[in-house]
Amino acid sequence: MKIAHLTSAHQDGDVRIFHKECVSLAEAGHEVYMIIPNTTSRIEKGVNVISFELPFKRRIKRMWTTVNRVYKEALKLDAELYHFHDPELMRIARKLKRKGKKVIYDVHEDLPRTILSKSYINKFLRKIVSRNIERYEDKTASLMDAVVTATPHINDRFLKINKKSVNINNYPLSSEFDATGEVSEQRENVVCYIGGIGVIRGIREMVDAVEIADVNFKVAGAWPEGLKEELSSKKGWQKVHELGYISRDEATELKKSCIAGLLIFHPLPNHVNAQPNKMFEYMSAGLPVIANDFDLWKQIIEANECGICVNGEKPEEIAKAIIYLKENPAEIKRMGENGKRVVQEKYNWDIEKKKLIELYQSI
Repeated sequence: MKIAHLTSAHQDGDVRIFHKECVSLAEAGHEVYMIIPNTTSRIEKGVNVISFELPFKRRIKRMWTTVNRVYKEALKLDAELYHFHDPELMRIARKLKRKGKKVIYDVHEDLPRTILSKSYINKFLRKIVSRNIERYEDKTASLMDAVVTATPHINDRFLKINKKSVNINNYPLSSEFDATGEVSEQRENVVCYIGGIGVIRGIREMVDAVEIADVNFKVAGAWPEGLKEELSSKKGWQKVHELGYISRDEATELKKSCIAGLLIFHPLPNHVNAQPNKMFEYMSAGLPVIANDFDLWKQIIEANECGICVNGEKPEEIAKAIIYLKENPAEIKRMGENGKRVVQEKYNWDIEKKKLIELYQSI
């Protein structure tokens, strides 16, 4: 099939969109295109990347002008099947359906619940916006040829709307972990966090915790404007080592050297049922995970004995978990080996890509 994946808001090289879905479909013999703004057009790993420059910083302008340009490029391709990844593309997905195209909606997060925590929306309007968005999203999903969801929780919602909803989890690529390498208990006095940085992703609590635990804290990712300056007055800031964006190879080496990977999200509606990719990437690297005690996360982390779940709103609990691992290197090795094993057996992309390819074949 001639397939086009569409995104207006994701970064070039997005792991789920490009490295997992697009590359897997290209390897399966399909003619795959990815339309994405503000990068370099090229052919990479069998995927035809089509790009254009529209560097708008204002959210509303991007959501209108960039989406229109994505639609224009999509029509030029005249693909058999379109697979879109951003809620702001729903309006053009409907247009593509009216033109007789097959369209898949890839739902990365529970949008109506996410809106409830968006600071740029007036807090008195969030519930109204959330309800209206949910109605529009439900209607759009019902019109699609299929819905792909990133977690079981999201899939439960969409199965009621579209029977062709398939949960394709964001598990790690098998190529990114060493299936034979031994997990070492010899680690530096360091914990790490890799990914999007923000207040709702627990950066304040993590900085406080590393000060209590007396460990260094390596942080890889982009900082929101003003947050770094705010945190620099904390005692724990002296323990923070900013790495900025790092490559996937650099991330793998970092995870091998640390005591634990931190995953401390605030208990917001969109977080408690999420399955962050970094959780499984920590596990695949043989790195114990210190994470929130959300029920779903406990079922993954504690049930497989590959980390420690804590109340993420209490820095002293995070610190207690770090200190326990620091003082018990044999536990680092045991938990790391458990995480690595369960990813190899269960939580890996090889299993998920089969579902994706079967879905495409059915359409």
